[in-house]
Amino acid sequence: MVFDYCVVGGGIVGLATAMRLLERRPGSSLLLLEKEAALGRHQTGHNSGVIHAGIYYPPGSLKAELCRKGAEATKAFCAENGIRFDVCGKLLVATSDLEVERMEALHARSKENTIEVHRISEGELKEREPNISGRGALFVPSTGIVSYAEVCLAMGRRIAALGGEVRLSTRVIGISEAVDAVEITAEDESWQARKLVACAGLQSDRLAVLAGLSIEHRIVPFRGEYYRLPAEKNDIVRHLIYPIPDPALPFLGVHLTRMIDGSVTVGPNAVIGFAREGYPKLSLNLADMADYALFPGFWKTVLANRASAMTELKNSLWKPGYLEECRKYCPGLTLSDLLPHEAGIRAQAVRRDGTLIHDFLFAGTDRMLHVCNAPSPAATSAIPIADMIVDRLTAA
Repeated sequence: MVFDYCVVGGGIVGLATAMRLLERRPGSSLLLLEKEAALGRHQTGHNSGVIHAGIYYPPGSLKAELCRKGAEATKAFCAENGIRFDVCGKLLVATSDLEVERMEALHARSKENTIEVHRISEGELKEREPNISGRGALFVPSTGIVSYAEVCLAMGRRIAALGGEVRLSTRVIGISEAVDAVEITAEDESWQARKLVACAGLQSDRLAVLAGLSIEHRIVPFRGEYYRLPAEKNDIVRHLIYPIPDPALPFLGVHLTRMIDGSVTVGPNAVIGFAREGYPKLSLNLADMADYALFPGFWKTVLANRASAMTELKNSLWKPGYLEECRKYCPGLTLSDLLPHEAGIRAQAVRRDGTLIHDFLFAGTDRMLHVCNAPSPAATSAIPIADMIVDRLTAA
């Protein structure tokens, strides 16, 4: 059998793509291959679970549009599939003169992005969040929380209901394109498909190279370390609490996140990971380290961001430093409040010149489309990202 479509990758972007292909091309045959024993095991299953509103992104940009559409689509999908979510809202808290200045710029950007955002004073902040201190804040009422792992499971069920086949524990080791089909090889089986789309996240560059594509970037894993607050502090905040981000950095800073299970996490920071898929503290993969250590863009990135990199590393190694990042806006926290929680790893695409790639990056041929970079917040934006991928795939 030759499948109409093969999707490699069982994270939320791959699942949404497979789902949208079957919805928009009813009757098509589709095979989804995932190397892990369950769906959403990596970036999708290790994030903060936030349904973002899109306040951070340049007005008129693709990221801003996809985030807005994605937030609506995610909430609608959850409602249709009985997945619990909570639109609890988010507060971005300014704690210094510089952050107040950045907050005003962010407020102006949000208006251009047509996102509902309310500027609140220091007194109003204290009324809303008695345990939070700041000079003022931006309130984003449409931000929500959900378990993206549950979203993935629901998408998997939807794919099966539409006639798609999902194969777990299936690692792709070969991709070869012929005139009329693409051959995909696993360790003990192979398949053919008329079109292939790869949504491989942390392994996306390797899969592109495996398929014979010439790429000018590499994936560098950034490890995001979280802590969990003790259960007796689950009511410490009513909303999500974020710092005002530094526009020069690609990460949002350490934040307090209410999770859909009722717990509260603190994090993440952002340090270089020593393994693409190693979540325990001392994870080490020499092949992963060699991949980026031998890539000139990595060292250029480190050099350009050395000050922030050293701060992040210090706070990773020295828990009191991490705590101080939290105490800027939540002064009541103590070291004993920071309990262990599983880390996340972000796939950051980096060019040879050291530039961090913040936009979508695709590579492909007549029969293949490789999603080399699907930038944050890809989980929120997964459904409209999938529509964009399907448009590209079916237009070729």
